[in-house]
Amino acid sequence: MKDQQLDGRSYISLGLQGGGSFGAFTWGVLDRLLEQDEPGFDMISGASAGAVNAVVLTDGLAAGGRAEARVRLARLWQRVGHAVLAGGTVTAAAVEWARLAAPYQLNPLGFNPLRDLLADVDFERLRAQSPIRLLIAATRVRDGHPRLFREHEITLEAVLASACLPFLHHAVVIDGEAYWDGGYSANPPLRQLVVDTNAADILLVQLVPEMHEAVPQLSHEIAKRVREIGFNASLLREQEAVAELRRACEGQRLFRSELCRKLDGLRFHRIAAPEAIEGLAQESPLDTSWSFLQRLHQGGRAAAERWLEGWN
Repeated sequence: MKDQQLDGRSYISLGLQGGGSFGAFTWGVLDRLLEQDEPGFDMISGASAGAVNAVVLTDGLAAGGRAEARVRLARLWQRVGHAVLAGGTVTAAAVEWARLAAPYQLNPLGFNPLRDLLADVDFERLRAQSPIRLLIAATRVRDGHPRLFREHEITLEAVLASACLPFLHHAVVIDGEAYWDGGYSANPPLRQLVVDTNAADILLVQLVPEMHEAVPQLSHEIAKRVREIGFNASLLREQEAVAELRRACEGQRLFRSELCRKLDGLRFHRIAAPEAIEGLAQESPLDTSWSFLQRLHQGGRAAAERWLEGWN
């Protein structure tokens, strides 16, 4: 069922989970959604790779509409897959070495390939006239709380902070505060998205596998599963925060607040990469080989196609 806005178009809001190279699945979902005039996008919340996709999508819309957004998303992920330093598979051994040595020793100058990948984004234009409202999450190192950057606050540093894996990159300092990957605290931000959205439909694009049948044995397998649990724990907290809002509204019978009336009609949808990509739980979100990114993109497009058939 569609949410009809005043301009006659149908709108949704998006929650884009982070998950490293699995974000190419989200690229596929967005690529398919952008092929047609509807749905429009009211708000997008995102963390990590979800934040990167959200910002590049919004920049493309501002520059030339939906067709340009598709071009820019494709260009981003092609660069990821073919970059000399950012591309290819980051091996388990390399990750373990990074954990032992820390990025401040291995990478004293703080080189971050994502900075170059986002060089084409016009952040000044986004802050002045973003066509979509944005909520980009980063995690404050000092206390672990999320910081949500809105569209008028979006900078390159804010996106780098949202995607800052601490065992690979230096913490990103903004206004004297250090930040790590937003996936640790709000992956993606849902509660604030629910409060602020004007759309009656919210679509969550989930990347990180929730279930893992086998017990990890090797050190890199254990580290990978710990990251998955952490990233999904922040999603579960956001979902519980939304559930708390609904419970608070249950006591309002006669004089219901505007938020409670909104929650009455709000519909949640989900597209999950682990359900669409066979064997995703065994894959690495650090694998940025082009063949793997293409597989994720194709899976995202197919999953979005199935969702659209039910939504239309």
